[in-house]
Amino acid sequence: MPELQLDITTDEGIMPTFTCWPEGDGPFPAIVFYMDAPGIREELYDMARRMASHGYYVILPDLFYRCGVLRFPHRSPQTAVIWRTAMTQMPNAGIMSDTKVMLDYMDGLDIVKPGPKATIGYCMSGRLVTAAAGTFPDVFAANASLYGVGIVTAEDDSSHYHINDIKGEMYYGFAETDSTVPCYIIPTLKAELEEHGTNYVLDVHPGTGHGFCFPGRDTYNEAAAEKAHAHFMDMCDRLLK
Repeated sequence: MPELQLDITTDEGIMPTFTCWPEGDGPFPAIVFYMDAPGIREELYDMARRMASHGYYVILPDLFYRCGVLRFPHRSPQTAVIWRTAMTQMPNAGIMSDTKVMLDYMDGLDIVKPGPKATIGYCMSGRLVTAAAGTFPDVFAANASLYGVGIVTAEDDSSHYHINDIKGEMYYGFAETDSTVPCYIIPTLKAELEEHGTNYVLDVHPGTGHGFCFPGRDTYNEAAAEKAHAHFMDMCDRLLK
């Protein structure tokens, strides 16, 4: 499978970015894959490759680039302190600006099919998927947020305020037990989705905890992870191909 590590210039610096796509001339529909809190690592590359194997061009940016090059091959309480700090340097507006740069980059590639695209994100990037779907409603047709954190906040730029503008299809997959998702999040999110007539599916996966999609975690739940993956790929096949 072809892969490319590249540097994309944004308004705030150089954003290292991983891309991969199937063999062949394409063009292939594109998926923007937003990383989770532990950052860029081989585990995410493998997930990108799996999505690409279904017939997609996948782009995975390093969203911590504003803080330098941060890599955490092993999880620990010490590394968590660093990535949680880096997360505070990721306002929605800044990541949406990064997303526009990625979209412009892909517009110049023959390998990328013009037209609708998809987004997917886990953990901290669940809010980014929601913001992107509303910020670029004519671009992102298939969008999946898995155990997303911070989708509903009291801040003026809270992602749930973008729901009014979403035109694409949304999938929200939450864990049954997740201390990072307070009890008011899902009811508030559902009320907003219903109010604006958003086309969405929201699953709370029984018997799961935060991080259930990642095979290397002790919370990994294969059945729930495969269900979420299959739902997202079905969305992409229906709406992008």
